[in-house]
Amino acid sequence: MREAIIPVQADALVGEAAKLKVQGYRLVTLSCTELDETSIDILYHFDKDLALKHLRLTARKGEPVPSISPVYFAALLVENEIQDFFGLAFEGLAVDFKGMLYLEEEAIKTPYCRFSLRRPATAADGENSAEDAGAQGAAPADDGASQSTDIPAAK
Repeated sequence: MREAIIPVQADALVGEAAKLKVQGYRLVTLSCTELDETSIDILYHFDKDLALKHLRLTARKGEPVPSISPVYFAALLVENEIQDFFGLAFEGLAVDFKGMLYLEEEAIKTPYCRFSLRRPATAADGENSAEDAGAQGAAPADDGASQSTDIPAAK
């Protein structure tokens, strides 16, 4: 199998994706990873006749990235997933779920799929100590909300 990784800038991303579509490439998926405290790497994976091409976009956290969903409509699902789990915003999404594709309103939204569900604390919760939470696989979060208890998210 042949592969090519092509670095792209945000302003050229949609044009490069459109070129690949015209050349007969199909969108396989996107993958995203944190590079450091300020940067995220997004790989756009394409296939044509078992030849893979990947567009690599390095984006700064907090800055929106152009959506390729106007070119490859199916990209809207993975781009919305990246918004949910990485906190990165996409401009021009064909359908923008605004962080609610997979996450429900009760979910605390934090990047990289590290979230927990919140429920009001009860008097019985006050008796439970940190070791009880640790035994259940959840560590209490110190987010300043003293009247709530973390519940591990379903896997």
